[in-house]
Amino acid sequence: MTGPDPQRRIEDLLRELASPVLAVIARRYRGFDVCEDAVQEALLAAALQWPVDGIPDSPQGWLITAASRRWIETWRSESARRRREDRAAAERIGPDGGAGGANDGSPEADDSLTLFFLCCHPALTPVSQVALTLRAVGGLTTSEIAKALLVPESTVAQRISRAKARIRASGIRFAMPDPDEQPARLAVVLRVLYLVFNEGYTASTGERLHRIELSTEAIRLTRQLRTRLPHEGEVAGLLALMLLTDARRPARTTTAGSLVPLTEQDRTRWDRAALTEGTALLTATLPHSTMGQYQVQAAIAAVHGEATDARSTDWAQILGLYDILVTFVPGPVVALNRIVALAMVFGPGIGLEALQQAESGLGGLERIASVRAHLLDLAGRATEAREQYSLAARSTLNLAERQYLLARIARSADADSPGHRTPDHLL
Repeated sequence: MTGPDPQRRIEDLLRELASPVLAVIARRYRGFDVCEDAVQEALLAAALQWPVDGIPDSPQGWLITAASRRWIETWRSESARRRREDRAAAERIGPDGGAGGANDGSPEADDSLTLFFLCCHPALTPVSQVALTLRAVGGLTTSEIAKALLVPESTVAQRISRAKARIRASGIRFAMPDPDEQPARLAVVLRVLYLVFNEGYTASTGERLHRIELSTEAIRLTRQLRTRLPHEGEVAGLLALMLLTDARRPARTTTAGSLVPLTEQDRTRWDRAALTEGTALLTATLPHSTMGQYQVQAAIAAVHGEATDARSTDWAQILGLYDILVTFVPGPVVALNRIVALAMVFGPGIGLEALQQAESGLGGLERIASVRAHLLDLAGRATEAREQYSLAARSTLNLAERQYLLARIARSADADSPGHRTPDHLL
């Protein structure tokens, strides 16, 4: 084994293999919860043995064999209670005990897509879908998920346990959904990945603005999904959106961790490789697929990425894209972002009027105060802006956002503060 950090190489390899190995085991044997436990034990065994014995010639085959043996051991210990499962499983296991060879699992690579659909089954709650996807498809440990989501490890364990129990109780099979169900089920998968990325890009709570481990994992999983579904425009659109948005992350905070709004960011620090990849992906996808919400959001991010500075942003094009997006996602977040774009095209007064008219339909969205403060600031109404910034600061649970909003209170009285500043998290 070569490389400067063999232990890190093993950890990365195990994370990469966790999903395809679980997909093979879940396809072969009954009981998703037992299969997932068997794979976790195989991963643990590999984490202990491989640093000593070296990485085997077929890491995936090794893990499949170890997980198969563990599953068989568990099944045999319950044979008296599960005689019917015993006979069915014996037929699937075969005389060799289910050992995987060097290329074992490769013909079943698409089982990873089935695993995506299973973890995001609509019978599960959204929080369970996120936790189970990160565990089963992403290969994260319970402690890693807990750290990423900023919740106790016991909470994550309970969510995963409830999800597996729900799968078992509902009789959900490890199988692709029927063709007529696939679009709706894929929409749930994309939503879960979108939620994971958003929580990583702007943490809902905590001291840090970003949870890089979450946004990075969301991008990795979306890449994996696109490999399985290369012709799905919305999968490509979501990946493009993530790349184009995450490209701004290096310039989005100061060295102290404070938020830097989009229009004040040093754009030379943006990740040009990610911008180029995201734009190319979107350009290749739009002409050949049915447009959807993620492609439109990616197009908005691409317009921001094309602007060399804040003043050259094509706000008219962004407003037009929001007019399209609101037909796909007629919710309060999109409506609020559209109002910001409207104000940037026609002036803050128009934006404030639109906000007042729309507020009753925004469902008490917590970002209403920060949008109103921003528009009041642009209009030069500093005293009112400070009141709204203060209200917004009290409502956010993210320390970096709160610090930014408090800083805006001080800056709103500055004669130079009115201008083309738009909060990054709103767009």
